[in-house]
Amino acid sequence: MSRLVPRLAFWNLLAQAGIIITGVAVRATGSGLGCPTWPQCTPGSYVPTVQQAQSWHKYVEFGNRTLTVVLVAVAIATLVAVYREFPHDQRAKQLAWIPVLGTFVQAILGGISVRTGLNPYTVMAHFMVTVPLVWAAHTLWVRVAERPRLQYPQPIEKVWSGILVGVGALVLFLGTVATGSGPHSGDAEEPARLGLDPATMSWVHASAVTLFLGLAVGMWAYAKYLLRDDILMKPARGILDLVVLQGFVGFLQFAFGLPWWLLIVHAALSAWFWIAVLNIRAAVRD
Repeated sequence: MSRLVPRLAFWNLLAQAGIIITGVAVRATGSGLGCPTWPQCTPGSYVPTVQQAQSWHKYVEFGNRTLTVVLVAVAIATLVAVYREFPHDQRAKQLAWIPVLGTFVQAILGGISVRTGLNPYTVMAHFMVTVPLVWAAHTLWVRVAERPRLQYPQPIEKVWSGILVGVGALVLFLGTVATGSGPHSGDAEEPARLGLDPATMSWVHASAVTLFLGLAVGMWAYAKYLLRDDILMKPARGILDLVVLQGFVGFLQFAFGLPWWLLIVHAALSAWFWIAVLNIRAAVRD
């Protein structure tokens, strides 16, 4: 089998995860309105101009928009390669379509966010749409690359991993709400928009993380001491290490007053976290 499709699928996954980091960088630096119009950056120009009043923020926002173009190119290249190399695999073709169509949805949501002056709910939706797109890109990569899996997955492993995915998605959603409640709305001129208490939402988010951590510890112990299989134990151990690291970064954010650069680090770890959760699910797939 050609290695082109697995490689493209892997880069597709990295691109879908990478847009999370650049999107949060826009939000963390208050650059959400660095390009005040859409689809143009400023009236009459698709690229930033020296006459704009948005200073360096325009380059941050424009960089994120440019990455979207790269995202579409990689997703389309992956789709074409899947159709050529796996013409009879309907599931692979369906998965390949999701990032292509989803990226256009993302672009539209981004445009709505700009045109509504960074409405907090469209900004949150803009982030959360990335979650299923990363899932689709990851599932496609696992499928075409023939990643290792348990030979005979049992119902308990399937249900447990499914619960981890659900709680992991909840953790990401509550993290988005917590961020939207804090000083990083994406607009340097109007930092707080969602109207919820940041401390309360941070504790709610932390409670979901604690629930996830308990489930992940149980999965790791089950894989190590009962199942005795590295295919499940290694990703379970990886997610434990990552959650601890993410929790430490979250503590630093709270202790130092939510500096913007730590939010970007937290976002990068969140993208890694979601992929790690999906690795557990992939290990017990049929």
